[in-house]
Amino acid sequence: MRRLLVILCLLFPTFGIAQQAATLVADDVVVTADQRLIANGNVEVLYQGTRLSAASITYDQPSDRLLIGGPIFIRAEDGTIFTADQASLDPQLANGILLGARLVLGQQLQMAANQITRVDGNLTQLYKVAATSCAVCGNQTPLWEIRAERVVHDQAARQLYFENATFRVIGVPVFWVPRMRLPDPSLTRATGLLVPSFRTSTDLGFGVKLPYFIKLGDSRDLTLTPYLGRDTRTLEADFAAQKGLPIARLEGAVSRDAILPDETRGYIFAAATFRLPKDYQLAIDIEGASDKTYLLDYGFGGTDRLESTINLTQVRADSLFQIEAVYFQTLRTTEDNATLPPVVFDLGYRRDLYPAALGGTLTLSGDVEAHQRYSSAPGDEQRDVARLALSADWTRDWMLGGSGLLAQTMIGANVDYYRTTQDPAIDPDVIRSTPYVMTTLRWPLMRSTPEATQIIEPVVSLAWSETTGGTVANEDSTRVEFDSANLIALSRFPGEDAYESGFRLATGITWSRVATPGNSARLTFGRVFRETANADFSTTSGLSGTRSDWLLAGQFDFGNGLRLDGRAVLDGTFTPQKTEARIAWGNAKLDLAASYVWLPTDLAEDRDDDVSEWNLDAAYRLNDRWSVGLNGRYDVAARVPAYAGLDVGWQNECVTVALSVSRRYTSSTILNPTTDFGLSVSLNGFSAGRSGGVARASCAN
Repeated sequence: MRRLLVILCLLFPTFGIAQQAATLVADDVVVTADQRLIANGNVEVLYQGTRLSAASITYDQPSDRLLIGGPIFIRAEDGTIFTADQASLDPQLANGILLGARLVLGQQLQMAANQITRVDGNLTQLYKVAATSCAVCGNQTPLWEIRAERVVHDQAARQLYFENATFRVIGVPVFWVPRMRLPDPSLTRATGLLVPSFRTSTDLGFGVKLPYFIKLGDSRDLTLTPYLGRDTRTLEADFAAQKGLPIARLEGAVSRDAILPDETRGYIFAAATFRLPKDYQLAIDIEGASDKTYLLDYGFGGTDRLESTINLTQVRADSLFQIEAVYFQTLRTTEDNATLPPVVFDLGYRRDLYPAALGGTLTLSGDVEAHQRYSSAPGDEQRDVARLALSADWTRDWMLGGSGLLAQTMIGANVDYYRTTQDPAIDPDVIRSTPYVMTTLRWPLMRSTPEATQIIEPVVSLAWSETTGGTVANEDSTRVEFDSANLIALSRFPGEDAYESGFRLATGITWSRVATPGNSARLTFGRVFRETANADFSTTSGLSGTRSDWLLAGQFDFGNGLRLDGRAVLDGTFTPQKTEARIAWGNAKLDLAASYVWLPTDLAEDRDDDVSEWNLDAAYRLNDRWSVGLNGRYDVAARVPAYAGLDVGWQNECVTVALSVSRRYTSSTILNPTTDFGLSVSLNGFSAGRSGGVARASCAN
């Protein structure tokens, strides 16, 4: 009988468990007098999502066993694959023995064994095992393999237990372990060792990192990484919680090394958020390092100031309350933490009201701010300041007739009280007031075609303000940037210690174009005219004198992977005075990015020399195995490189290799140029190192 379909549960009830029938297809099916079913030729069995293919199957009802002749192929519902030469299994394929067998997990890890024993459909025991995730062609030796006397796969726990295991590379034994546990490919998080990495630096010598991952729950974990080197003993820690705890991140390290041999060095970064009743939210962010070069020495980042904050906020539709304490730690060699100032406190409240008689929005706000220095040096290096500020302003928008002209008027006043101590050059108590008025006119003109929508918006703003009272120290507005965000603004100082005064007129025009999503452009051009010059604007701010420099800013996205944005401040002859630009392009194989910044010398901004720097980044994916990355920073003004790095990656279906080389050229009294080498090798097929979408090698016939 050819391709006979038999519903086994009709013949043998034990084959239909829980009213689910097994379906058998074969070239020939015979039922004998002694209650045995014999199927031969292209046999296939489907049962509860499991598919079995074999040359022959004999089902013996008295013993309730399946005797299967190979070649045998079994694909379980979870994707697990068994192959074997012959097998003896129960009808549910949950218990039994497979001889000359192979087990494939997650289409990645394959284990060949003399014998595989199935127990209760959960435990799979393999004897005389060779395990690898490399493609194996014929008798070819895989790139790596683990030979073990016995392996147990716990399907429920998704763990693999190896006994008497030897790790081999190209057939050569490298190391032996009596027992070890590894996650199977389906497990994404499991306690155990992660991929080790190697690092060599000119400061710390050769070292190895051995990360150990600890699963603390479904949404939180801790990774401990001992870093053992020629000149360092370091322990790194990284805690993460996705939900259930307010602590979202906690990372740090502690070291004893040859760089500062008599000191214990380290750092800590932590962040936590607490949601409180009545819309309050408490956020805590801690950043600290033992010394100015620790983060750079160990490759933990290049930030030059650390900021620890405690912030309590309440945000509602018409009000904002905030109280914040900040502690700064400088890592710059040119700064002293005691004079930064390191401690800053701020308390502020804002309320919006909507008076029906006036229309528009009435905003009332109050602010208390203080900062403290620890220095004992005279003058501004130990000056402490506290400020109480009250302000009120009214803003209303109008549409003028049917011309499309938009008008906005703002009228308001600020009153500030300053208390200054430990600086004889500044009056200890100062009260000052600043009334202001500002009117802005905009005329947006739009043109829409099937290809694109374009908008041209001329804008002009007339503002006046005048500060009366004593003189205070300018602490928060010493660095002023002229850009498209503050072209039309009441004051272009970023803080509260300095205000623009007198009449000023800001003019500008913005052109924007949107063709399709991802294809857009925006260009802004403008200038500021003022009645009197303001001495608090430095010569390179672009805002000094009675006429500012020209501002030119643009962003372009060409929709083909190319993006460009930049800003330039041009003098009256359109000569660049400040410039910054970024360009990026990418496709499926190549990513390129470059940025350039040029800032002229300005002693008022503590810049003794011109700054002219290029930053370059490139990543190229040669194929599905090789990738190369380059990054660097070049100081054009000094004509020396500042940083250079190279990353090379190679991977196949069973191994991922990452090699990095970097050189930092900067130096100071406490920092030397360094070169770092890094290497990590991970075995794909286990959840600790998976190959993702890497194409598997194919075997030639």
